[in-house]
Amino acid sequence: MLRLIHISNLLQSKKNVGATYDEVLKYLEEKHYSNGFDNDLAFSEKTFKRDRDLLWELFGIEIQFKRSTMTYQIVEDENLEQSKGVFDNLLLVNAYRQTADHSKIMLFEKRQASGLHNLEGLIYAIKNSKLISFNYTKYWDGIPQRKVVESYAVKEFRNRWYLLANENEGKDFFIKSYGLDRLTDLEIHNKTFKNIETDIEKLFVNSFGIVSTPGETPRKIVLSFDPWQGKFVKSLPIHHSQKTLVENDEEFRIELTLVPTYDFYQELLTHAERLRIMEPKSVREEYLKFLSVAREMNEKDKKF
Repeated sequence: MLRLIHISNLLQSKKNVGATYDEVLKYLEEKHYSNGFDNDLAFSEKTFKRDRDLLWELFGIEIQFKRSTMTYQIVEDENLEQSKGVFDNLLLVNAYRQTADHSKIMLFEKRQASGLHNLEGLIYAIKNSKLISFNYTKYWDGIPQRKVVESYAVKEFRNRWYLLANENEGKDFFIKSYGLDRLTDLEIHNKTFKNIETDIEKLFVNSFGIVSTPGETPRKIVLSFDPWQGKFVKSLPIHHSQKTLVENDEEFRIELTLVPTYDFYQELLTHAERLRIMEPKSVREEYLKFLSVAREMNEKDKKF
């Protein structure tokens, strides 16, 4: 798996010119020995052919051979972008494996969300169109409720995983999200459901976060940051629609196309004193309402 990742990373870095077989071999040798593997690198043109087939089969990443230059080039598409999250996690596992004393070398975030122990069962239910049931506890009422749903996908947002499922069996089809950290007593039923063909990802294409916004018209939102904050926003885009409009010593200005939701305004608040909302006016006014409420809450507590 690490070899597949390294091949993909190399060809992505040379996407315009590609790489010859010898260049791929040299790159893999450097990665292999720098990672401290004791065994020899067993790699050949036959192995490379198998790896290219695996990249396509497992991740949908296509590698083409250009005979005129004798180079291999990666084909840019959405599968390549989606595979990066999986590759990053595998690289993290490998880095963790290499550390003799994990606690002193790799310092992980202490507040990890729970619920991932159900992920394997949920994937099985989704792949086999099995009805599932579970107890679900909303944060604001604290009372667990038993849910029976048709599961369609799982989605990550801010280090939390969510189940995307239809709760209206036999009624109007509507995808809702359920945080895995609030889901307990999962049961996978023998009964199956008729899978309704739908593009789940499309439901969130104009969304920020976990709230789907089908049927709502996205808005063009222009944000301006100071140049230092802009470097962070550029390296980790706020939304996949992000476009850079201005980048100089005075400001970093971007355009987003999305439906503003509560999660989106929470994201804007994290930039607070380094952000100006240029347009539209309605988004700026809604954002200022959040700031006003926060100020009022803290003004009340001045005496403390």
